[in-house]
Amino acid sequence: MAGASTTLTIVDAVLKEVYEQRIQDQLQSEAIALKRIEKTSEGITHDVGGKYVAFPIRTRRNHGIGARNENEALPDPRSQKYAAARVNLAYLYGALSLTGQSMELADNNSQAFTSVLDAEVEGLKETLVKDTNRQMYGTSDGILATVTADGANTFTVSSTQYLEVGMVIDVWDPTFATEKLDSRDITAINTSTGVVTYSGADGTTANLDVVTRANSQQREKIGFKQIVASTGALYNINPATEPVWASTVNAAGGVNRSLAEGLMIKMVDDIRTAGGGVPTVAFCSLGVRRAYFQLLSQQRRYNDTVEFAGGFKGLKFETDAGDIPIISDYDCQPNRMYFINEKKIKLYEEGDWRFMDRDGSRWQRVIQSTGNYDAYMAMLYKYCQVGTHQRNSHGLLSDLLEAS
Repeated sequence: MAGASTTLTIVDAVLKEVYEQRIQDQLQSEAIALKRIEKTSEGITHDVGGKYVAFPIRTRRNHGIGARNENEALPDPRSQKYAAARVNLAYLYGALSLTGQSMELADNNSQAFTSVLDAEVEGLKETLVKDTNRQMYGTSDGILATVTADGANTFTVSSTQYLEVGMVIDVWDPTFATEKLDSRDITAINTSTGVVTYSGADGTTANLDVVTRANSQQREKIGFKQIVASTGALYNINPATEPVWASTVNAAGGVNRSLAEGLMIKMVDDIRTAGGGVPTVAFCSLGVRRAYFQLLSQQRRYNDTVEFAGGFKGLKFETDAGDIPIISDYDCQPNRMYFINEKKIKLYEEGDWRFMDRDGSRWQRVIQSTGNYDAYMAMLYKYCQVGTHQRNSHGLLSDLLEAS
């Protein structure tokens, strides 16, 4: 018993002192969208029932102004109008597990134990990097793909971009009222046909059903797809009643069109006209970035990559208000270019990824309904949410052709 206790103590210390800081560094340096968005803990509140981020938003000016002739009544006093934005933090987790036999290596073969722990922690880091950055482009619904057809232990999706073999997924109807598949492992993906094969009992899916990570539906953090929109409530504020609370969206009804500088200039102008200022960055898919590169090449324009603040390299888009970096990100949806004003958007978080140790230890023995196991689990967690103070400072160019 003494040996086991000593081993667990050693492992606990190594996990905290060696790996936690490395995980933070990794996440901050490799996630493209996450790195550019400012992080803050300001505005996070703790109420009964959860944690929230709250901030006021000005939605209307004080129009108690006007011109008068001599001895006429002065303008009636009025006031600005504010709305209170309030949204739950998203609770994100990552788990890893080691067997008791692996942990014993800490006492008798520290190098072998370090190799085992390295493999587990590095693998978890890569998964967290991928998923948190992917969420920056989505919505809180957590939709990974949309089903187009059903098959025997398979379903076909419109895009496999966010799906991977080994992922544990659920499938829901579009309203999240009915679960079609529960906790199925993806065993194969045909990226050409969009056919996804899963293990376990066969289920029946239908066109427009949605795929999410297991038990993550409507629990992820808010992303660009939800923020940069001209309709739909955001943070309990609806542009139907507060028209200023809308982003600029330039779409073509689902018919992809060629990227043109005229479209990009108009997007920046429309955002400025709405009062949102000048965007500071444009995020796009790899294919849209290629389309922009080809556009510059056709016009015999200088199109070498440029290094921007923060160490980012990319193509630039010239405006009369300054250059806007065009940053490609694999996790951005295809056929889209998001124009983001980074001064008006923040990632609210209580802290970076850290190991859960509220009961005094970062390791808990694995006890499940199927039995008790000689294995220990550690859990990483992060409470965060994306918030924007000015929705009309962002814009979206969609329905763009991707270049080959």
